[in-house]
Amino acid sequence: MTLDETVRATSVPGYVRTLSQQEELPLLRDHLLRLDAESRHDRFNGFLDDSFIERYAARCADDGTVIVAYIVDGVVRGAAELHPPEGDSLPEVAFSVEASARRQNVGTVLFSRLIAEARWKGYKSLRITTGAENHAMRALARKFGANLQFRHGESTGTIDLAKTPEDELADLASAPFKAGRALLSFNSTCWKLISSMYPNRAA
Repeated sequence: MTLDETVRATSVPGYVRTLSQQEELPLLRDHLLRLDAESRHDRFNGFLDDSFIERYAARCADDGTVIVAYIVDGVVRGAAELHPPEGDSLPEVAFSVEASARRQNVGTVLFSRLIAEARWKGYKSLRITTGAENHAMRALARKFGANLQFRHGESTGTIDLAKTPEDELADLASAPFKAGRALLSFNSTCWKLISSMYPNRAA
């Protein structure tokens, strides 16, 4: 399975795929503009007007940011952003999910796919920053191994991408959610591991 394939998530009505560069500006922009005031505050750690969001989306489309989108009926309802490193900084990730798509495992689906994209690009670690009041994002980041520190009104941490597939499966087995829901169909890493263990069944 390649990273540019369209992949359906088993626990949500939409699907997840990586946007092409030509799609990024209109689809990401319109998604961010649809965020309600609370969601916009959580995403950008403060309320920002529409003109800022339009400029922000345009920059993402131009600077090599990877956008993994959760799409329902052709409309982006959630987005995970992988921003390229600047200078000596780490690549940074950011997430946003519209109210209609919450509590459907969308954040976990997007985070898993984004980590796969980051590994494909050869990144060894990621940086994540979230507002102090964005409890859902903080919980999601911790689920994927982020060590968050709070200061200056923000929680900042890093995610180590050097874990092996065996380590990830062990984490999933000990996590407080069903492994069947967490082992998503698009997770080619897990499938490759299982295939190597049972080559006759994979044939």
